[in-house]
Amino acid sequence: MKQLGGTELKRLHRSWRQRTDGRLALLLDSVQTPFNVGAILRTAAAMRVDHLWLCGATALPDHERTRRTALGTERYLTWDVVAEPLAAADAAKADGYRVVGIELADGAVPIHEAALGEDVCLAFGHEDRGLSAGLLGACDTVAFIPQLGRVGSLNVANAAAIAMYETRRRHWEG
Repeated sequence: MKQLGGTELKRLHRSWRQRTDGRLALLLDSVQTPFNVGAILRTAAAMRVDHLWLCGATALPDHERTRRTALGTERYLTWDVVAEPLAAADAAKADGYRVVGIELADGAVPIHEAALGEDVCLAFGHEDRGLSAGLLGACDTVAFIPQLGRVGSLNVANAAAIAMYETRRRHWEG
């Protein structure tokens, strides 16, 4: 076994793109730390996220520290900056997305059991406060990532990576 070279890597990624139906978008509700936003952007580019809505106090892709963590991958993404999270959720729904909040909240279901659908917009909130109350109420579904250890929550960039992967994994099964 050996690591893949450039040509083999391109073929591998192309084969997975061809197997992937459904659209994936993200809504970031006041994700303030540029390093978290940069990590989310890098994973979003790797998972072929179709669009992002950045709202509230979310660090923007052109912030120096965001760019440093994203390593230039923001050039593969499109986004809108929207002042209010509810307006972003409305825009996602108008574009045909089902808005799924990722939050440790009453009534949330484990992400592997959540109704995601074909076109999914995953919503992530502030590093400490989570999704704003208005956005939480506007979500079509709220899901959480089951955790087994003694840690109460995940870093938002790690949670985003897990949720994006689970969404794409479901697309691959479909």
